[in-house]
Amino acid sequence: MTIDNVQHVAGTMPRDPADGFIDHLYRVHAVDLIRLALLLVGDQHTAEDVVQDAYLGLQRGLGRLRDPGKALAYLRASVVNGSRSVHRRRSRVSPQAATREAQPVWSAEAAAMASEDRRAVLAAVAELPERSREVLAFRYFLDLPDGEIAAALGVSRSTVSSTASRALVALARKLEEQQ
Repeated sequence: MTIDNVQHVAGTMPRDPADGFIDHLYRVHAVDLIRLALLLVGDQHTAEDVVQDAYLGLQRGLGRLRDPGKALAYLRASVVNGSRSVHRRRSRVSPQAATREAQPVWSAEAAAMASEDRRAVLAAVAELPERSREVLAFRYFLDLPDGEIAAALGVSRSTVSSTASRALVALARKLEEQQ
């Protein structure tokens, strides 16, 4: 560790304004981004890793970010892309393990508090294709409009609308089958 790093950690040197920007984004949005990643990857530790990687990527590329107002959109897209990478890695390791690991792992606390209906919905969502899960998570969990979802996923607004529509039909079908 260099002297500069020690002084920075000790608080004797002024912080970089970019660090304050990243800190603010983290304090305000990290929990929602972790929840989003949890919905997409299915386990807490991996979700936290995905979000941490997204923030590190933002910090590394902060100098190239022309509009600070787009930082949150960048983070959301990074979380989605990181979640996709996790699924690709899992499927390369072992297709059987990928299927097992892709199932959501909810904490004992959350499972005890959730009603049977909610668990059924979450299990049915976990069985949807990846893009469908992403669209539903952005739309119903983060309550984003279709334009922002499209930007985060790199698709058109019409793709978001049609994917959401098909996902809801498939979700209803899965829930009917479970009854």
